[in-house]
Formats: sequence, structure tokens, C-alpha cells
Amino acid sequence: MSSTVTAPGESRIRRRASVLRGYLALTKPRVIELLLVTTIPAMLLAARGVPSLWLIAATLFGGSMAAGSANALNCVIDADIDAQMKRTRSRPLVTHEVPVRHALIFGIALGVAAFGWLWATTNLLSAVLAVATILFYVFGYTLLLKRRTAQNIIWGGAAGCMPVVIGWSAVTGTVSWPALVMFGVVFFWTPPHTWALAMKFREDYQRVGVPMLPAVASPLSVARRIVLFSWLMVAWSLLLVPATSWIYVAVAVLAGGWFLTMAHRLHGAIRRGMAVNPMRLFHLSNTYLALLFVAIAVDSVLAWPPLLR
Repeated sequence: MSSTVTAPGESRIRRRASVLRGYLALTKPRVIELLLVTTIPAMLLAARGVPSLWLIAATLFGGSMAAGSANALNCVIDADIDAQMKRTRSRPLVTHEVPVRHALIFGIALGVAAFGWLWATTNLLSAVLAVATILFYVFGYTLLLKRRTAQNIIWGGAAGCMPVVIGWSAVTGTVSWPALVMFGVVFFWTPPHTWALAMKFREDYQRVGVPMLPAVASPLSVARRIVLFSWLMVAWSLLLVPATSWIYVAVAVLAGGWFLTMAHRLHGAIRRGMAVNPMRLFHLSNTYLALLFVAIAVDSVLAWPPLLR
């Protein structure tokens, strides 16, 4: 008797939980992790110490809403190709956990909320930068570049670089050269990171006609460009030396050398016709970025004198 009473209630709870998980999945939480990895160190470096914890929390919350907005709108636009790719077939618009119209409203509402929140809790510059990032990711990358050019991730990846700039501006109210250097590190990091992943899912991109570089170029050509951008990334990271101490410099050199070694190994193996696992470089890229920005954070909190005065 009790089971017939509680079963419908339990079913409703499960459905609601499924819907909530669907909306959360639209925001791509794993992508938002990049926000956390890069924003906090940028804020610490801007303050040369620890800024207000409330400011950090407010910036992360607003930045997460902005990133979630961009990702949700990306899911709406790419629902057709997501349904055909193995990697994205479980996304909530493909499985019909969330109606497309509701996802569109959700994405727009998150963007508006992010702007209002950041303006109220940080400053207008940070709020404007957040909205500009959403618009560029949606219109510049998703609608204009992604399906038209193999350079899509090179220029479209600029949206993923903005959290460091937003974090810096939240603390200082301006955008200074160290923020632009950190922007550049993420900018040059994005192609090797994304191309390594795309090498694994090459057939997926070919199936849906998205000209991600590994889908339209030979593995050797992709590997060459991975090496090129890896060198640009490591060299660019050293431009932050005047604003940091030996802690950051040591990590940047050692971690950068490690990354370059692995990028050259990938290139060498492909050139010799050997079997390769590009996901090793993909996972290493996450570790590299985390190490570099943790070094920025530690360096900033300790506030040791910069190596170059």
C-alpha cells in the first residue's frame, strides 16, 4: 500500500533531479574548471597577495554564470552535430532532458544575470568583459568560425582566455600587461590542448563536417603545429618573469620543458609512422596549465621580490 503512494513521488523527484542535471550539464562544468584554474591566480597576482575573499567568490560566481551562459548557448546552436558525434551524444539537448527553447532562455538568462552580478559586486569593466566573452564565443566562434575554417580553435579559443582578464580587472578596475601575458599563455595553450583531443575524435569531426584541424590535415601536419604552438606558449609564459619571483620562473621553465619534450615526442612518433596516443598530451596540457597558474598563485601570496627589478 505504501509503495503505491510513495512511488509517484519518488518518480517526480527523479525526474526533477534529471532535469536539474540536464541544466547543469548545459553549462559544461568541466570546461568551467578552466575558469577556476586561471581566475584565482590572476586575482592574486593583481593584488600581489590575497584580495577580499568576497571579491574572489563574487568574481568566480559571476564568471561561472557567464561561462555557463556561453556553453549553454553553444549547446543550443550545436545540437544538430552533437547528436551525430560519439563524444557529445549524451548532452541534454540530444537526449531531450531539456527542451531547446528552455535551454535558449536559460543561456540568455545566465548571461544577463552574470552581467548584473559582476557589475554589482565587482565593477562595470568586468561585467562588460564577461558579456563580450559570451558574445564572441557564441557569434564569433560557434556561429562564424567553428564550421567554416580549420583555424576555428586558434581564434575562437580567445574566449577561454578571458577569465584571467576578468579576474585582473575585478581587482584593479583596469587591464594591465601581466593580464595580457596570462591571456596569451592560455591563447597559445588552447590549440595544442584541443588538437590533441580532436586527433582522437577525428572521425567524429569528419562525420559532421566540422573542419577541426585534425579532421582536414594529416596527423604529421597537426603534430607540427602542436609543436609550434607549444613553443609559442612556453616562450610567452616567460614574459611574466618581470612580475614574478624565482618560484614562477622555475615552474615555467621545468613544466614548459616537460611539455615541449612530450610535444616533440608526439611529432617524432607520427613522423616515424608509430602508433601514438594523443590523449597523453591532452591530459598533460591540463596538468601544465594547472602547475603554471598554481605557481603564479604561490608566487603572489608569498609576495617575494620579482626576479627582474
